[in-house]
Amino acid sequence: MANENKAKEMAAAGAEKAGGFLKEFKEFALKGNVMDMAIGVIIGGAFQDIVTALTENFINPIIGCIGGTEVQGKIHLIGDQYINYGAFLTAVINFLIMAFVLFLMMKGVKSIMELGKKKQEEAAAEAAAEPSKEEVLLTEIRDLLAAQNKK
Repeated sequence: MANENKAKEMAAAGAEKAGGFLKEFKEFALKGNVMDMAIGVIIGGAFQDIVTALTENFINPIIGCIGGTEVQGKIHLIGDQYINYGAFLTAVINFLIMAFVLFLMMKGVKSIMELGKKKQEEAAAEAAAEPSKEEVLLTEIRDLLAAQNKK
């Protein structure tokens, strides 16, 4: 009998922990930061395709015209072995474009966040500078009581 009660208590405690774990996971998964990150990954993947198209269709031909070499070129080694320097250059250019755009985005977000903080600080400073209505009323009451006690 004691073993059955102990087993029931342990099962109830395990179910409670599992329920708490699921609740905690649900709060984490539906938190704004996780959803924002998921959206960012999806947009980043789509943006990567745009950057690749820009590099392959605009930048590589311009580099080819300036340098007189084909960016999609290969260096033949032995047999069927090649060094694809063009693919490597395309990947480097894609990386630099993506890094620059992300830098600009983060710089913009940071400036917007600082602007919001400045507004909050200004509002807090104004609120601290002006006494609340309660403080004004209490000050008036104190002054009236002090005036009555002097009479």
